[in-house]
Amino acid sequence: MKTTLGPHVLTAMRAGHPLVALETALVTHGLPYPINLETIIGMEAAVREHGVIPATIGVLLGEVVIGLTEAELALLAKAASPMKVGVRELPVVSLGKVSGGTTVSATTYLAHRYGLTVLATGGIGGVHRGAGDSFDISADLTILGRTPITVVSSGAKAILDIGLTLEYMETQGITVVGYGTNIFPAFYASTSPYRLALKLDSPREVAKVALARDELGLQSALLINNPVLTALEIPWEELITYIAQIEGEIKTTGIVGQDVTPQMLSRLLAVTAGRSLKANLSLLIENARLGAEIALAICAERKRSNG
Repeated sequence: MKTTLGPHVLTAMRAGHPLVALETALVTHGLPYPINLETIIGMEAAVREHGVIPATIGVLLGEVVIGLTEAELALLAKAASPMKVGVRELPVVSLGKVSGGTTVSATTYLAHRYGLTVLATGGIGGVHRGAGDSFDISADLTILGRTPITVVSSGAKAILDIGLTLEYMETQGITVVGYGTNIFPAFYASTSPYRLALKLDSPREVAKVALARDELGLQSALLINNPVLTALEIPWEELITYIAQIEGEIKTTGIVGQDVTPQMLSRLLAVTAGRSLKANLSLLIENARLGAEIALAICAERKRSNG
């Protein structure tokens, strides 16, 4: 299938300049227009503030683009019936003039394939509630388990079974780290009942761990969990009350699979009177910013080790 690298991405790669990959499922399925376009442009600006180049990945008219331009992002943000493109959908998008947003799994795969070492996103997918019956587990976890990349997120989406998600990541060999915290964040909530064994406190520490992973030849991701700002969070106990209510409502509708998450997030926006959206927008920008800092640190550490 045809894959295009944006001119700014090609230039940065040839110069050995640090880059940060960004996903676009948040543009096509996570946020409404025009907030979706404003947010991805804001994330790119946060990356550029540190002198790092953003490489936003998506699918336009059957073509994978590594480094969408602002005009291309506008087209994707307004696309009618865009596809949600995970790894399993990648082989088929070239059959038609499909446009779509890449999930964490697809973005992770494509970023690593084209030499990018850092991805910034909002929250990863994981093990869904009731997975013991449904076997509904996000492909994000499988791909993170076999892709040596550094991913910055604010934990797993709080609508998931976080305990089982952490167990599954351990099984996959994913190195799960709290950034400045020993508590696993739950997307809208900066804390959860789940403690982490590993904590890092600076981009340089993250870079050293990422390079050690590479030197060992390990093929799994380093997941950096950056909590949402406490001023904008929805505290855990309040959040899980809302989620339990919404989960009960959705079960009566018969909605399943990939459609569950968008429905839950949409209803959460309503019951929190917009607070979930404010938290979401903030953490996306902060994670992009941290991703840029880590990309710079990895570049600097490589130069030190080679110097």
